[in-house]
Amino acid sequence: MFKKIKSMATGVANKVKGFVSAKETEMAAKAHTVLDGTVAEAYVDTGVKILIAVVIGALLLTLLYALFNDTIMPTVTEKVEGLFNYAG
Repeated sequence: MFKKIKSMATGVANKVKGFVSAKETEMAAKAHTVLDGTVAEAYVDTGVKILIAVVIGALLLTLLYALFNDTIMPTVTEKVEGLFNYAG
């Protein structure tokens, strides 16, 4: 009977220890995030990457236009000119 009570108490103690350990880990992770202060850093990094990609793309397109001295996409140019043709 005492062995059964001891094993039951040990099982309950292990469950409580696991629950408290998980909560401590979760609280430690939250505290680390708050104290680290890098929550919005990912947004800034992503914005900078997008700006760099746009600038590099614009430079490459400008380089292509300068190399070929002609329109690279004639159908797109015709369609855009057709959209702005107010004469009808």
